Amino acid sequence: MDATTVTVKLFAIYQEAYGVPEVTWDFPPHSPVGAVLDRVLADHPHLEPWRNQTRLGLNLQFVSADTLLQPGDEVVLIPPVSGG
Repeated sequence: MDATTVTVKLFAIYQEAYGVPEVTWDFPPHSPVGAVLDRVLADHPHLEPWRNQTRLGLNLQFVSADTLLQPGDEVVLIPPVSGG
């Protein structure tokens, strides 16, 4: 089966880590949204403390980590934001 290609929008600490506002990644078929965060944390282990505080967005809706990715999905990683 073909890979599932998704666009990942990066904000705040995640954008700082990668130096770009978005990336396009391939995942195996039937991968959950949580696999996106797993990959980010594998690439940047120093961000692990943010795992449980990051909300996952899929196509403009908040979703749970076990929601399955579909080709063409847009995933957003939203870390906690401070300030005002």
